[in-house]
Amino acid sequence: MTGRKLDDTLSTSPQVTPDELEIVAAAGFRAVISNRPDGEDPGQPTAAEMKAAAENHGLAFRHIPVTGGGIGPSDIQAMAEALDTLPGPIFGFCRTGTRTAMLWALAKAPSSDPDTLIAAARDAGYDLSGLRSRL
Repeated sequence: MTGRKLDDTLSTSPQVTPDELEIVAAAGFRAVISNRPDGEDPGQPTAAEMKAAAENHGLAFRHIPVTGGGIGPSDIQAMAEALDTLPGPIFGFCRTGTRTAMLWALAKAPSSDPDTLIAAARDAGYDLSGLRSRL
């Protein structure tokens, strides 16, 4: 479980289980960001369960729940703060990995070129071209 690398700080992935966080830690990640709201899908692990599992494996944990069409300035700020303060490398996840990639790009936008962000996401398998006007 290595995720898809967006940059040297963050890799993203679809939903992982608490048990898979052992693999995440063994792969060298030092922190986890969950971008899934609790209860988004039946049976998905809660943020509290993921936090407990992450900490059990020595990983820092941050929960920044967002919905695809509802990413606002406070969400972007929270992601920027997490990327700046959590020990890296960081493993982020949501349902498919796309929201994590979107938040990453929006958080990096003030200091990065939109084309560079879109290309990095594309190389990782995510199409963020629709975000161009926000980047």
